[in-house]
Amino acid sequence: MSQPETVEPIVEKEIEAVVSDEQSPIAGAEQAQEGEVMQEQEQARDPMAELEAEVAKWKDLALRNAAELDNYRKRSAREMQESRAYGNADLLRSLLPIMDNFEMGLEAARVENEKSMIFLGLNMVKRQLADFLKEQAVEDVSPEVGGVFDPNMHEAVSQEASEEVADGGVLRVLRRGFKLKERLLRPANVVVSSGPAKAE
Repeated sequence: MSQPETVEPIVEKEIEAVVSDEQSPIAGAEQAQEGEVMQEQEQARDPMAELEAEVAKWKDLALRNAAELDNYRKRSAREMQESRAYGNADLLRSLLPIMDNFEMGLEAARVENEKSMIFLGLNMVKRQLADFLKEQAVEDVSPEVGGVFDPNMHEAVSQEASEEVADGGVLRVLRRGFKLKERLLRPANVVVSSGPAKAE
């Protein structure tokens, strides 16, 4: 004979069905409530606050662009000023060796006859060259004999003992140096004294 079903499984099924029927409307109500809350949050947003935030963002961007433009203008003005001041630096630097050779020829003419027309004519050209360099703001940075050696303006090519010039002083100038305004065109080549010769 088959055994009758127990009461417990039947009761559990009925309870689950009842609970399921009760939870369905509750879950729907909760979802509806969440939707209402989200809608209220959307409505609670202040349009003026959003507009002010947008305005602040664009204002900050405009200020940044204005600052960049101002920096660009200043940089361009500075570069243009430097170009005007030092634009002919390469030309003047190329002229210096020519002037060196010219002065050597002038010295040879002076030794031969400083009253000759050749020497007088060359000396006149030398003065014109000196005036031209002065007009271009070119200055001679060659030191005096016995003067202080300046590594920023002078280049030591050798060192010799000397009884007259102290150690570290300029003994001779081999080639003159020049600067254009505050920029060095060419350092002066000099011989530096090492002081009195040491007795052996």
